[in-house]
Amino acid sequence: MTTTSFARNQWYVAAYGSEIGRKLFTRTICGESILFWRTEAGEVTAMADRCVHRRFPLSEKPSRLDGDTVVCGYHGFTYGADGVCVSVPGQKRVPRTARLTSYPVKERDSFVWVWIGDKDKADEALIPRAPWLDSPDYTTVCGMEPLAARYGLLVDNLLDLSHETYLHGGYIGTPEVAETPITTEVDDKAGVVHVSRHMDDAACPPFYAKSTGITGRITRWQDIEYHAPCLYLLHSRIAPVGAPGPDADGGDPDAFHVEVVYAITPETETSTHDFWAVARDFALDDQEVSDFLRENNRTVVLQDVVALNRLEQVIASEPAGTQELSINIDTGGLAARRILQRLVEAGTATPTAAEAAAAVR
Repeated sequence: MTTTSFARNQWYVAAYGSEIGRKLFTRTICGESILFWRTEAGEVTAMADRCVHRRFPLSEKPSRLDGDTVVCGYHGFTYGADGVCVSVPGQKRVPRTARLTSYPVKERDSFVWVWIGDKDKADEALIPRAPWLDSPDYTTVCGMEPLAARYGLLVDNLLDLSHETYLHGGYIGTPEVAETPITTEVDDKAGVVHVSRHMDDAACPPFYAKSTGITGRITRWQDIEYHAPCLYLLHSRIAPVGAPGPDADGGDPDAFHVEVVYAITPETETSTHDFWAVARDFALDDQEVSDFLRENNRTVVLQDVVALNRLEQVIASEPAGTQELSINIDTGGLAARRILQRLVEAGTATPTAAEAAAAVR
């Protein structure tokens, strides 16, 4: 069996729901080119973006939708929403093998998730949640940037936010981010890594000063949850120094809360779809704040993209066996690497004889 660095039998974010409509839409996920479109009832469907006849991409014109079927623009093979061919040119009989690989899909929290792997193992309960993205109590800005680097580099980047001090100074970085120690907790069974950094007295970076209106120093909390392999959540709490902390019942009226969400979806071995979203619980109807946060967060994302694209080039040129140095701030990233490696091995393992026999019964 050919192995890759992708964890299979996992859910990945394929798109924002707003990206998929009544036009043929394609995106490569874990090396697989997938065609997405909505049925007339509004349901998202996903199938291989290759006609079974001569492998013409169904996303390419003049391929088109005809009701709830897609017609190949090369020879006219026509497929239903389940990927099964319903018509071929010049004959009444449709070959039994004329069917495309179909993929389980689920819309949740503004994302379209796709299952890569054995369809029988696709459990919607395994999809991690980001409920702020479509909550009426939050306002969200979002985007996606292509990354010409392996997805593990973005995981490393986001689990070690000390780089904000140096790479994102003038936007979200201040000296306190790099100077404040972290705490790390790992749930290996669930595949979740928690990294926390609480700053009691920190400079307020422009990203928060201009969006919240705080003019002095702040208490700044960064609480990360990474749900391997795809979803990253950063719970940010910002309050003026000296403001009361959260109530015993969980209320926190004296603070501003920003939920930063990344979906880290591998495209190929050396490229990644970098989905990002910023949800806030303040200034909900202020378009100027939304425009500011969208522009500034995209700038920050692009700074990461430039750095990681260059890092990918460096790693690709290194001789085999080149070593790197890790320190205390890397504990979260190293834990994520271990979890990802375990998921990769679990998803690509050769089945035992008993499992193979059970699969064909």
